[in-house]
Amino acid sequence: MATTGKLRPRALVRASGGPRYAVALVVDALGTGLLRPFLLLYGVTVLRLSAAATGIAMTAGVVVGLVCVPAVGRWLDRGARSTVVAASMLVRVVGVALLLAAPAGHVRLFATAALFLGIGNQAWPAAHAALVATVAHGRERDAALAGGRALRNAGLGAGALLATACLAGGATALQALAAVTGLAYLVAAALAWSVQLRARPAAAPVMDRADGPAPRMRVLLAANVVYVFCLNVPEIALPLVLLTQTHASPMWSGAIFVANTVLVVTLQVPVTVLMSRFSRRTVLALSGVVLAASYLGFLAATALGHGWVAPAVAAVSVVCTIGEIIYAGSAIALVTALAPAHVLGRSLARFQLSTGFGLAVSPAAITALASHGSAALWGSLATATLLSASAVATEQDLRQPPVRARRHPGAIP
Repeated sequence: MATTGKLRPRALVRASGGPRYAVALVVDALGTGLLRPFLLLYGVTVLRLSAAATGIAMTAGVVVGLVCVPAVGRWLDRGARSTVVAASMLVRVVGVALLLAAPAGHVRLFATAALFLGIGNQAWPAAHAALVATVAHGRERDAALAGGRALRNAGLGAGALLATACLAGGATALQALAAVTGLAYLVAAALAWSVQLRARPAAAPVMDRADGPAPRMRVLLAANVVYVFCLNVPEIALPLVLLTQTHASPMWSGAIFVANTVLVVTLQVPVTVLMSRFSRRTVLALSGVVLAASYLGFLAATALGHGWVAPAVAAVSVVCTIGEIIYAGSAIALVTALAPAHVLGRSLARFQLSTGFGLAVSPAAITALASHGSAALWGSLATATLLSASAVATEQDLRQPPVRARRHPGAIP
């Protein structure tokens, strides 16, 4: 397989959509980091809603956002690229405006705001991946997608840190954070729209339905539902185990989460480029093996003496993060490589649906399994992930030519 070698920062930015688009990604991620972790606090503290009502409204927003994803895929397949990305950001501007306009106790307006925020959050990944797949191809595209994820994680982390520092200000500070978030989304939308990038819609080839892309993609999408559990391991599974089963200090959970973010930001692009010497499918299967090994490592760590559990879990979490990095660098890249040009948008939308579904069910699955003990939790996750990796490894590739991009006047060089 061809490799990208050492991809220079300037080439990486160009492959990611250009300087303006890279700035849009950072601004958008910073805004999301300012608000997303604290949306529940906004509903409870500023609008004085019950925690239950706030949580239901936020969940409904995520679910309805997923329902809208197929329409985003069809829009992308008509050639839209930067317009869809900008729209996903503008929708969230509307959501923030509704948050700021909601009076205390108005659960319906908060639910509507959460709905718009959910639509924007769910539409963005597919739109971004389609844009990158249009301006870059092959391994350069893989590195650009990895770079976008690293940028987004950095922005999310910085935004969350800024928001945490402002929480001492109470309701007034949360309202100010929401206003800054809305402004950030508006600036990001303007920058993304200014790129003015479209793709020339591709004609559908004649093929047998039984051998078409949809059946070949189903295995990948089903496996992705299991793979995506790894994203909630540092946020849900490890804090749950450390706090309720080992009674470790909350400091360990915070340190693991910070280390996870730092490792993703710093290693996502180098690891993706390093793994480019192997096929994307092989790398995705390997990520499942690494993740399963880390789950078994967590199981072994919880069996250690009381004073050793937390340090051992923290050490194994590095292996889990490496598995997450390999997974994130190969999964979406494999989808863009396998998807026929005329259904790229719909293929990315289906992938986002599988990701969103996995993220939605994983908290309930993790907590339910953990209630039956460490063996049930980590043994089940390891088994399911190994089965998914095996399914990915044995599925055959379907190769398609790249989409030819068409730029408007004033588009990125």
